[in-house]
Amino acid sequence: MKTKPHESSKHKSTDVNNKKAVILLSGGIDSSTCLAIARERGFELYALTMDYNQHHRVEIEAARRIADRFGVVRHEVIELNLRQFGGSALTADIDVPKDVDQGEIGDEIPVTYVPSRNIIMLTLAVSWAETVGAQDIFIGVNAIDYSGYPDCRPEFIEAFQMAVNRGTKAGVEGNAFHIEAPLVKLNKAEIINFGFDLGVDFSLTHSCYDPVDGRTACGRCESCLLRQKGFGDAGLVDPVGYDPA
Repeated sequence: MKTKPHESSKHKSTDVNNKKAVILLSGGIDSSTCLAIARERGFELYALTMDYNQHHRVEIEAARRIADRFGVVRHEVIELNLRQFGGSALTADIDVPKDVDQGEIGDEIPVTYVPSRNIIMLTLAVSWAETVGAQDIFIGVNAIDYSGYPDCRPEFIEAFQMAVNRGTKAGVEGNAFHIEAPLVKLNKAEIINFGFDLGVDFSLTHSCYDPVDGRTACGRCESCLLRQKGFGDAGLVDPVGYDPA
C-alpha cells in the first residue's frame, strides 16, 4: 500500500492557482519527484540547481533535462565552488565508498556528506523565492532510505523554516515561507512509485556519486545502491544503465 507524500500539518497547499514555488533540483530521483509533486499541486515551477563543482557534475545536465521536460517557468543554475573548501568525497580528493553493506547505510555520516550543502541550497532558494514572490520551497530530503546526512531530517527542515521566517522581510511581514519536504517520511521505493505515477521519466535522472568517465553510473556507491534497491522494491526496472565492470 502506498503512503501519501508528507505535508506539513500547518500548511497544506490546496488552492495554489497562479502561486509560485521554488524547487531545488539536483537531477536525481528525489528532486525530480518533488518537481512533479509541485506541478501536480498546481504551482508555477521555478527550478534551482546548484553547481558546486561536485565531481559528479553530470547531474547538472540531468537537472536541465528534467526542468525542460516539466516545462518550468525558469531554471537557474547557481555556481558556487565548494571544492575550494573540500571536506567531502564529492568535493575533494577523497575516495567515494563502494560496495557498502546496504544494512549499514545511514548508520553514520559518510564521507560523501558535503558540509552544510542543504543549508546553503535552501538559503539560495529562499533568496530567490523572496525575489520572485514565492512562499513555497520544495526540497527532496528523505530520512528513511538515505545516507545519514544530518540536513535531511525533519527537525532540520522545521528549524530552518523557523529561522528564515524570522530573518527575512517576507517572513516578518506575514508572508511566511513553507519549506516543503513531501518525501521526508517515504522510503525510496515509495518515492519511485510516486514519481512514476506523476510522469517522471527516470531515464533522464542521475544518482551516481562517482560516475565512470564522468557519466556512467558506477552501480557501487551508496547512492547507486539505494537507487537499485528502490527500483527493485518498487517492482520497476531502473532505466539508467550501470558500468558493467
